[in-house]
Amino acid sequence: MPIAPEASQGLDGALAAKVRFLLQPASYPEPTQEVRAIETHMSWVFLTDRFAYKLKKPVRFPFLDFSTVELRRHFCEEEIRLNRRLAPRVYIGTLPLTAAEGGALSIAGTGHAIDWLVKMHRVNAERMLDYAIQHDTATSEDIDRLAWRLAAFYRAAPPVEITPLEYRLRFEADVTGNLEELRKFQGVLDPNAVERIHSRQFAVLRDASWLLDRRVAERRIIEAHGDLRPEHVLLETDPQIIDCLEFKFEYRVLDPVDELAFLGVECEMLGAADVGITVLDRYRQCANDDPPSRLIDFYRCYRACLRSKISIWHIREATVRDPARWPALAKRYLALADRYAGKLLSGS
Repeated sequence: MPIAPEASQGLDGALAAKVRFLLQPASYPEPTQEVRAIETHMSWVFLTDRFAYKLKKPVRFPFLDFSTVELRRHFCEEEIRLNRRLAPRVYIGTLPLTAAEGGALSIAGTGHAIDWLVKMHRVNAERMLDYAIQHDTATSEDIDRLAWRLAAFYRAAPPVEITPLEYRLRFEADVTGNLEELRKFQGVLDPNAVERIHSRQFAVLRDASWLLDRRVAERRIIEAHGDLRPEHVLLETDPQIIDCLEFKFEYRVLDPVDELAFLGVECEMLGAADVGITVLDRYRQCANDDPPSRLIDFYRCYRACLRSKISIWHIREATVRDPARWPALAKRYLALADRYAGKLLSGS
């Protein structure tokens, strides 16, 4: 979004002052003609001509806590550490946002640290996988390189210690949570589809729990990326996968097949199901892993439901951006989940 003088309006005083400072080109250690700001629920990202600086918001949710300077510093450092696994050429390091005695702000200046920034190289938006799919510019070589990059990462990752019961109970809780949330939107979503989809997921957890137990027994569960979406994939000769989910370890504890099923769902929503299938097939070859189709469809169904839930949550926001978009998107995800739920009846 372009620079807007009102960008910091409505923020608390301390955060507003930081945002105003970071919107100014003169604030940065390297010359830049402009600064563009992007706001998310959890952060502000400031784009200079060559770099991106992320400022985490002082927020606390049930699943994360950025409420203190110390916690924000910790998670900035975690963001660098974790993202260097799959995007070492993007993530540069952390920098303090400092305040001098008179209150003047600077980046890595004199005075005490009042906040922390993650500094990154800017990426070429036209080489991100979502853009490449939408504009039909992704080549087979691009997808092969991505597939082998992910497969090598998963193969090298040490297994996480988790019991079959813990793994199963996590899915039981998550499927139950998705069902309870989606039931709240019966005026928007088809309630029969919601019940049908989740009853089939519960049937797998009840009658085919061995599918999940075997993944644990084979030591397939690892610390993965956690948010593997097309908009986080940079298609280069050495693909870079950015925006790892840094704020909760448990959300990164995944079966690679689950994470790749998630990527596949997102690619399918963009009209490129073949991309997700190719990446999963390459992983299976590289890792010598042959998961049953019913397990893959369970993961896909679960992920599509989760994305439907996250999409529909947007209509609860006090200020909803593009309000027509979210119910339509939630319905599309639910329809995809329904299709995969149908496969769970006869999957092997």
